[in-house]
Amino acid sequence: MGIILLILNVLLKPLESIKHGRLLKIILLLLLMWGFALLAGLSPSVVRAVSMFSFVAIGMQLKRKTSVMNSLFVSLFVLLLINPYFIFQVGFQLSYLAVFSIVAFQPFLYQLVSPKFKLIRYLWGLLTVSIAAQLGVLPLSLFYFHQFPALFFLSNLVILPALGIILGLGILVILLSLLNSLPELLAELYGQLISYMNQFVGWVAVQEDFLFKEISFSMLQSITAYLIILSLFFLLIQKTYKTLVFLFLGIISFQLSSIYEKQKHFYEEAVIFHKSRNNLIGLYQNRNLQLYHNPDSLVAAQGIISDYKTGKNISEIETDTIRNILIFRDKNLLIIDSSGIYDIPNLKPDLLLITHSPKINLEKVLTEIDPGQVIADGSNYNSFVARWEETCRKQKVPFHHTGKKGAFRISTERDRP
Repeated sequence: MGIILLILNVLLKPLESIKHGRLLKIILLLLLMWGFALLAGLSPSVVRAVSMFSFVAIGMQLKRKTSVMNSLFVSLFVLLLINPYFIFQVGFQLSYLAVFSIVAFQPFLYQLVSPKFKLIRYLWGLLTVSIAAQLGVLPLSLFYFHQFPALFFLSNLVILPALGIILGLGILVILLSLLNSLPELLAELYGQLISYMNQFVGWVAVQEDFLFKEISFSMLQSITAYLIILSLFFLLIQKTYKTLVFLFLGIISFQLSSIYEKQKHFYEEAVIFHKSRNNLIGLYQNRNLQLYHNPDSLVAAQGIISDYKTGKNISEIETDTIRNILIFRDKNLLIIDSSGIYDIPNLKPDLLLITHSPKINLEKVLTEIDPGQVIADGSNYNSFVARWEETCRKQKVPFHHTGKKGAFRISTERDRP
């Protein structure tokens, strides 16, 4: 939408020379932008972008130094009045943070270097836009996605100019098509440009060596990182002792939050994960994870393992096959698999885990071993689980199905002082 706004702003610039031309230009800009939104199907992301850049367009025509920033705040306020739940949408957060950061930091970054050649100045402008946008969304991107794309500057240097050409040419193609005057050669050229851009995006996407993954980053670290970014912005505007102190306080806050996040993971936790047709148990202790699994579980549950590793900032993972008995602190876990074997002398388990749909009489099992709680993981048939749940209800034994309630956890985190 930003590129479309720039294109339309250039195309409609001659209107400024006539009486009331600026007002007419604003009206046409808004009509054309919302016309594009209608053409794009009025999806939530498009409506959000058009709403934001509608206020930006008005601010651009006012030609005041703070108009764009004020327009962004006004659009943010209006959209949240319409739907306050927008604030919880990741796309909404990233969109505004990227634009705010571009408006705040790009002019300062652009002034750092003054290339003599026009092409280099153009490329430097694209690079500073990319860096400014990435600066604004980086903490939140790390928090939500736990990864950082190192090739963002390369992709933006190619995609942004290509998008400008494609969008500008697309407007021409639509107009000629409406007039039934679209040359076949132009239509083929337009299709090839889109194809080449998609191929480039695909090539960038598979460069795994330049994508840093599994970066543990908490909400607290994100907030303190934005304190640093905000204090840096104030320092660029006004280089005073107070703004410098504010920057140092932001840096110290981020360091303290990082220390806190590392220290808070020094506890113990046992987890029975949910994975359809597989079983996976993890014993977590002081940023180390011991995984117990059946032969196919590790491959099938890579996503779950990766997310848990990132969330807990785990430094080492060890694996082993599942045993019939596992001990976590003072609790015994008995596992009954497809073999249905559970008769272990003198064992009174605190927890009973049922896996791979064993053909057992659960009422008899409960009477003989008297477990404190029964857990059924994702490897069981749903019909079996429903029958076991009913049996536990009659016997007044707590029942946990990972398919309904999610992973089963026993943690000492609450016991820490």
